[in-house]
Amino acid sequence: MLYRRISTIILLFSLHFSGFAKTLNIGSIHRIKTIKDAIKLAYPGDTLLVEPGIYYEKNLIINKRLTLIGKKFPVITGEKRYEVVSIKANFVSFSGFKVKHSGFGTMNDPAGIKIYDSNDVSIFGNIIEDNFFGIYLQYTTNCKIFNNRIRSHGTQEQEIGNGIHCWKSDSIQIIANTIEGHRDGIYFEFVTNSIIWRNISLKNLRYGLHFMFSHNDAYIANLFKQNGAGVAVMFTHGVKMYNNTFTENWGDASYGLLLKEISDSYIEGNVFDKNTTGIFIEGASRVQVKKNIFSSNGWAIKIQASSMDVNVCQNNFFGNTFDVSTNGSLVLNNFNGNYWDKYTGYDLNKDKKGDIPFHPINLYSMIIEKNPPAMILFRSIIVNLLDQSEKVIPSLTPENLVDEFPIMKPLPL
Repeated sequence: MLYRRISTIILLFSLHFSGFAKTLNIGSIHRIKTIKDAIKLAYPGDTLLVEPGIYYEKNLIINKRLTLIGKKFPVITGEKRYEVVSIKANFVSFSGFKVKHSGFGTMNDPAGIKIYDSNDVSIFGNIIEDNFFGIYLQYTTNCKIFNNRIRSHGTQEQEIGNGIHCWKSDSIQIIANTIEGHRDGIYFEFVTNSIIWRNISLKNLRYGLHFMFSHNDAYIANLFKQNGAGVAVMFTHGVKMYNNTFTENWGDASYGLLLKEISDSYIEGNVFDKNTTGIFIEGASRVQVKKNIFSSNGWAIKIQASSMDVNVCQNNFFGNTFDVSTNGSLVLNNFNGNYWDKYTGYDLNKDKKGDIPFHPINLYSMIIEKNPPAMILFRSIIVNLLDQSEKVIPSLTPENLVDEFPIMKPLPL
């Protein structure tokens, strides 16, 4: 008899989970007034449909496999005191809400939405506004963050966290989000096998994208614009950065893209436009910089002598103040087959390649590298005379930093 009762209970639970998931309606016009109460009443697999309104949940904890859908963006507020939404279950879906006014704290990092040690969570179609961190993931796998608008209004780095922050996670998808006004737009640390695709990260206080120790990730078709220091990629291997745009990242310590201690990576098909420095490369090895467009930057590429086996080929260089700069005479990298708008050579055999090599580093850029105040002489006749004499009798510029086969016309990238 006891066995039959247990079997019946197990059967009823399995039927509920497999085929009889309910939809619970929440709002002032319904029996259930708060989302927190609905979560208590719900069974795993249920859907919570939330009516428009303002919900004061004092840290909403989602600890069951649930789907939460907001109608016309109901507001969940942290009242500037609490973490707003905490997800602590697998297979949660959360969409259609306005999440705002989290608390502030540098010890516990409160967020608009934080995912704790959970897998297969989807966060999409939300407005995340005025929170310390926007969306925070820690120890997660197979989570999807897409089509959210994430915005804050920090004025000092210590006052604000990151828009999308990922820590020790794997197989994450960050797709089609817009992030603005945070410390870093997107931050990865110890995150592997993940993709950042079609996001817009702009006007963040520090980096539009910042990642460290995050291997075998791909960054595709994103826009990084007007961020305080551009984009930083550090201490990582297996990076793939394709078809991104880095633009208007201006400042004395700003880069379109900073590569530091990077190996076995690909930087292809990107646009670097109107940055102080398009790419700054330090301590990199076995990196392909290919089929990119460098236009209207202060420096298109700064490559330190600590880098080796960096292959810069089939790129277009237009209207940059300086195309290439380095801090030493040792060059262990390849610069062949690019188009340089400053190249004045000729092509007598009509093979579309210049008959004489092109040296993309001029003397003045070497002087500035060692003595930045010399920038005050920019566009003076003295600089022109120095550069012309260096072309005739090279003395300070690295002799082997040369494009042996410069392309005569811009490449159709």
